[in-house]
Amino acid sequence: MRLIHTVAGVLLLLLTIGSILRTLVVPRGLYSSLVHGLWRALRSVLRLTAAPFGTYRAQDRTQTWLAPLMLLGMLGVWLGAMLTAYTLILHGTSRLDWSVSFREAGSSLLTLGFASGDRLHLSVIDFLAAASGPLVIALQIAYLPTLYAAYNRRELEVTLLQSRAGEPAWGPELLARQALVDTETALPQLYRDWERLAADLGESHSNYPVLISFRSPQPERSWVVGLTAVMDAAALHLAIAPRTAPPEARLVLRAGFTALRDIGRSLRVDFDPDPSPEAPIRLGYTEFDAAVALIAAAGFPHERPAAEAWPHFRGWRVNYEHLAHELARRSDAVPALWTGPRDFRAPTVPPARPTDRRPDVI
Repeated sequence: MRLIHTVAGVLLLLLTIGSILRTLVVPRGLYSSLVHGLWRALRSVLRLTAAPFGTYRAQDRTQTWLAPLMLLGMLGVWLGAMLTAYTLILHGTSRLDWSVSFREAGSSLLTLGFASGDRLHLSVIDFLAAASGPLVIALQIAYLPTLYAAYNRRELEVTLLQSRAGEPAWGPELLARQALVDTETALPQLYRDWERLAADLGESHSNYPVLISFRSPQPERSWVVGLTAVMDAAALHLAIAPRTAPPEARLVLRAGFTALRDIGRSLRVDFDPDPSPEAPIRLGYTEFDAAVALIAAAGFPHERPAAEAWPHFRGWRVNYEHLAHELARRSDAVPALWTGPRDFRAPTVPPARPTDRRPDVI
């Protein structure tokens, strides 16, 4: 039995080290079952906590705690798994009983040293445990600046989008507002900014999936809703005005669905990597036709009627709709227009347009 305990302890230690390296060190979107399981458990508990209130605001308030709890939970699970692993190894390689093995493992792991003894043949295990605890804590501390730097870059663009696309952001509203205030010439720069942000999101959120759970400071803002809105605006622009649409619209679409696919792969989301342009999408033609009418009423230039533009728009949206909806669902984002269903019941929130308060001209 002691041999079995030793082998079990070594395997558990290796699995824990692998999870730490996959999550904190290796710069690639590697899947960690431990972290993903912790995310599902904490998210479910928080959703149940907010369920009696039955509103999105309640969900948003509780889900705000998901990312901090995940960071603390990861550290606690890793240290707990190492404590268990070293307890098994010490018990399996000596004649110590379970209580003494547990005390010595905890003493060494947390570098307290109160349970040290004269057993020289166990010193190597004690030294390994003493190095493991501070190393895990140091890696977690070093992990935080990287997370918050990526979070700040993301939220800066999401906040800037609020005045252009409404809150919550919506693609047709983005085009309509540019027409209403005569700033259509600013769209190429907006597409360039979000092309760069999409590349940043694809890299940071696939390498550090916990970023997906970091919510925006305001409940009606969301990185995935904002990215979907910009991509929808670019797809609409190309569909209704193909001759005057800037090339940046194509580039932001490509960067956007590439980023979503990178994040989806790191989370093991099933998706079609090469969908047919004729494949069905969740968004219906009726909603699209109403959006085109809204844009046209705002004075945005268009070259195609809605019926003719629909196949082109659908051909673009089919590349990212499923992933955008799935990430919006998993992140419990604000239920904005054209972003799919959520795991909680809440009405769709349309963007609020500010009142036109121009002074009277005498």
